Amino acid sequence: MAPLEEQRAFFAPPVVSRIAMISVHTSPLAQPGSGEAGGMNVYIRELSRNLAHRGVEVDIFTRRADPEQPPVVEADYGVRVFALEAGPLAPIPKDQIFCHLPEFVTELAFQISRNGHPYELIHAHYWLSGWAGYLLKRYWDIPLVQMFHTLGDLKNLLSPRGSIEPVLRLQVERGLLRLADAVIAANPDEREVMIWDLQADPAKICTVPPGVDLDHFRPADRHAARDQLGLPDRPLVLFVGRIDPVKGIDTLFEGWRRLLDSLEPGDTVPLLIFLGGRRTESAAGPQFEPALERVIGEARRLGIEGSILFLGSQPRAILPLFYNAADLCVMPSRYESFGLVAVEAMACGTPVVASRVGGLRFTVEDEVSGLLVPPDDPVALAAAIRRALADHRLRTRMQVGARQAAVRYSWHGVTNAVLQVYQQVAQRRELLPCP
Repeated sequence: MAPLEEQRAFFAPPVVSRIAMISVHTSPLAQPGSGEAGGMNVYIRELSRNLAHRGVEVDIFTRRADPEQPPVVEADYGVRVFALEAGPLAPIPKDQIFCHLPEFVTELAFQISRNGHPYELIHAHYWLSGWAGYLLKRYWDIPLVQMFHTLGDLKNLLSPRGSIEPVLRLQVERGLLRLADAVIAANPDEREVMIWDLQADPAKICTVPPGVDLDHFRPADRHAARDQLGLPDRPLVLFVGRIDPVKGIDTLFEGWRRLLDSLEPGDTVPLLIFLGGRRTESAAGPQFEPALERVIGEARRLGIEGSILFLGSQPRAILPLFYNAADLCVMPSRYESFGLVAVEAMACGTPVVASRVGGLRFTVEDEVSGLLVPPDDPVALAAAIRRALADHRLRTRMQVGARQAAVRYSWHGVTNAVLQVYQQVAQRRELLPCP
């Protein structure tokens, strides 16, 4: 690859040259699939890297949740990640972070006060970061671009009872829709909800889906990938995601039980590869975090534990091996604003069986790049998995369609669209209508 200076020469100078990315509750350096880390972490890291590639200086600010966490890390292309002390140096529930936002904002302002005000724009991620971003917007008098990644109102509508989002979150999200200079929605449905249900100004809401690294996630030989990972040569179905009610793990397990019950004598038993939660190795054998232990316990209760391989979350560097090793990737989510896992799998040429919800309705094309099923429907999920595994011709066709669909989500195009939003808010605080 050419030096960064040579690569930047191919792009026009950006209108916004220095921005502050805010991700209070989770660090973009954290491994997706563990704790609160997921697709948002990947999005922030990849967008920042691609912006830096275009000549934009990017600093990311997150809450320090571990005394071993370095206060500053320099990542790709000179992107800096600052971990600020705000509250205890330990993971705490997201709903407890709000009361520490004044500390976070004060510490952030102090970090840059010695060198004067260096930023031209704030890009905040999630509602907690959005409120911190709004306080800084007022203090610095610069534009705020907000991306929620998930909306509390939608989570409450689609998640099971007992996982209701707090009223504070709903109020802050509605406030940010009024107070931010621009809001990026991940899919057209999310934009419609913001406008029609939450009364947002349509001129502020821009639809820009996240992207995927097409060089990192690309097709490879399935048997070679299985050999590298030590996986058996049998039907493999892959789940990648955080342990969260919205991910539909209960639906997945009930569907998997039904799939196993439907097998005829002599059928090869498929294996479900579960990449989520934290697993560590010790002399006594594998150790699992409590959330993953509960998931394993549920599989044991259903009698399906023997057909599931619980490997915990995996480093991004080897995720393409898992996607390529699998015959299918499954996403039984109750809601996804985009569904990054689906697009990563598709970029590797692996078809996706997913719920017909949120962004998955747009990223996965039924019968072309995967199969869509109703959410919370284990019967339909089991039938779709069985069909895709049994129909080699269908699966081969969807493998080709999956890669072709994923190409639409290149980071090159996504970064161009985000820069266009930045340009609008930087040049005119009164926005032109967004596309």
